[in-house]
Amino acid sequence: MGETYKPKELPPVPSFGLTGRVALVTGASSGIGEGAAVALADAGAHVICLARREGPLLDTVAALKAAGYSAEALALDVADLAAMETALAGREVDILVNAAGTARLGPAETITPDDFDTVMNVNLRAAFFLSTTVAKALMARGKPGSIVHVSSQMGHVGGPERSVYCASKWGLEGMVRAMALDWGAKGIRVNTVAPTFVRTPLTEPTFARPERREWIARNIQLGRVAEVEDIAGAILYLASDASAMVTGTSLVVDGGWTAG
Repeated sequence: MGETYKPKELPPVPSFGLTGRVALVTGASSGIGEGAAVALADAGAHVICLARREGPLLDTVAALKAAGYSAEALALDVADLAAMETALAGREVDILVNAAGTARLGPAETITPDDFDTVMNVNLRAAFFLSTTVAKALMARGKPGSIVHVSSQMGHVGGPERSVYCASKWGLEGMVRAMALDWGAKGIRVNTVAPTFVRTPLTEPTFARPERREWIARNIQLGRVAEVEDIAGAILYLASDASAMVTGTSLVVDGGWTAG
């Protein structure tokens, strides 16, 4: 008699599902943050949407709930560290997506100390302490987690009139690598997504200038600017178990800008 046929065991399918997890998304009232909130909610997470502007934030959460997703609003400024730590005390967050950011553009010689401090306080200082707040809570619970910061291609290259913005994003990239070393043994992964130009409220001043639009078109090899969903897909990957072996790195979503 012949042997009974046993089908080959196939490798498991990577899971992008987030059912049962809680995700905190900053900058969630518009742009990349809002796109990330939708993607994570669609994957099954309960999403805490955090943003400074309460009106647009409530609109986003209302739209998420109307679409059948699980979401809540948390209106505060991430640069207010005391308020942020108070608001997050006792919350069990499994995933952090930090999409809050700001920019002050202009030639380096025109940047003021106020410009410098404003950008650094949001893009780097708040990112640092938001990460440590979430990581400490995960460690206290003995749980793994994923921290994803929205960086920029400008954290890998330079750009005209972006000296302080580039400084903040290059700093963010270094911070993430060091945190990955600190927290890897705890199962806490830390990464960045580094987008090219996406049409959001933050980038509108750049797109309003014809010479900057030409500069962007010349450098993005795929021939188009990124859409919010292009970045949200990368964020979902890094937030999920599909990227379980990815930490301390940057997922560059730049249409080929930094390839040359």
